[in-house]
Amino acid sequence: MATRSPDDRRQAGAALRRDVPRSAHGEWTPPADRADPVDILIEQGRNRIQELLPIRYGRMRTDPFGFLRGAAAVMAADLAGTPVSGIRMQACGDAHLANFGSYATPEGSPVFDINDFDETLPAPFEWDLKRLAASLVVSGRVAQYSAKAARNLAYAAAQSYSRHMAELAALPPVVAWNRRIDLAKAIADIDKSKVRDAVEKRLARVLESGAKHFGLAEGKGGAVHIPEKPPLVYHLSKHDLPARKAFASYAQTLQEDRRVLLHRHTLRDVAFKAVGVGSVGTFCAIGLLTAGDASPLLLQIKEAQESVLAPFAGASEYANHGERVVVGQRMMQAATDVFLGWTTAPIDGRCFYIRRLKDSRLADIGTQLQAALPFYASLCGYTLARAHARAGDPALVSGYIGSGTAFQEAISDFAVAYADQTEKDWQGLVEAIKAGRIVAAEPETKKS
Repeated sequence: MATRSPDDRRQAGAALRRDVPRSAHGEWTPPADRADPVDILIEQGRNRIQELLPIRYGRMRTDPFGFLRGAAAVMAADLAGTPVSGIRMQACGDAHLANFGSYATPEGSPVFDINDFDETLPAPFEWDLKRLAASLVVSGRVAQYSAKAARNLAYAAAQSYSRHMAELAALPPVVAWNRRIDLAKAIADIDKSKVRDAVEKRLARVLESGAKHFGLAEGKGGAVHIPEKPPLVYHLSKHDLPARKAFASYAQTLQEDRRVLLHRHTLRDVAFKAVGVGSVGTFCAIGLLTAGDASPLLLQIKEAQESVLAPFAGASEYANHGERVVVGQRMMQAATDVFLGWTTAPIDGRCFYIRRLKDSRLADIGTQLQAALPFYASLCGYTLARAHARAGDPALVSGYIGSGTAFQEAISDFAVAYADQTEKDWQGLVEAIKAGRIVAAEPETKKS
């Protein structure tokens, strides 16, 4: 279909509405046989490092948004029961607000993009948008927005997605593929000076933190090492060898020029690092490498398990889940890390991928950024459209969405209904912790 004219593809997208009208995407009613979300989380935790699970549950207990972040498996099962457009493409799989963020390209320019692809898999395009929209309503409520204002966040994301998808559909494929989101320009366009100033300061801190290696490279006695920051960063001998094996084997998956660059560095230290919410409990480590001039390079090794979408969207064509993640990221992300690769064979039964360490995300929801949520809603909608335009057929999607507001209204309706569900599920988690079904650690204090 991709070789047909854009008009033909738009018409094909519009024709899909006869089977699944856009208004159908506003539906959400939990089925009578809906699985207990806590049971889903417990089952998912069986394949994770058990001593880290209390950190995961502690982060999810913080508020409904923390719960949503860690409940990708719960929402995947719920989305599987909703109407689908019939348009499949490579999906992020976990497109909540905090999985979008800022980082520097290899050239040093700040860009905004999706920043987590652990669950990536071909799936209905609207699943990503519904997860983003729901996360915006939930985070808006946590930030004490009114019901109308919280819903408007979902609408803004869906509207931005629709508008930019139509624009990308009109571009030559190569131009659309290479489109990036210049974060500095996007911030400069914010019309509220206080919000603009706050976001600019946040961006400066993110980039400064990266330039200083996130405080994870420390020199002592002429040697560089990773300082311990328990319980999140620590040395643990039983995890050291698998991490070193992974670093040793993944170079084979890099392009030759990037392999040359990697081999100019020597691995000096390895430490275990708990990250995110959804990833807590999987094997995650950081490796500190240095070049001949002693300049540090921090690489992150992350375990890749089966996508939470797989039971509902179909198994990946890649037996190695590390390769699945890397392929999805390269397909959807506009400026991919030059060190991104995977281990060619399982290590201790686990699949891994490796990338440059990114420790800060501009979309982190904190008290200083509550007023910036409308800006982020539109920016994330644009970002998701750009990623989907690379991964799928923008003309087909734009044809299905159409020029009216029916699709945006439906996505917003779903987001509100699913935010209600998330709050109930979060209460279920809190009650399960109180009853002793699961153990949760006290959440860490975050720095602004």
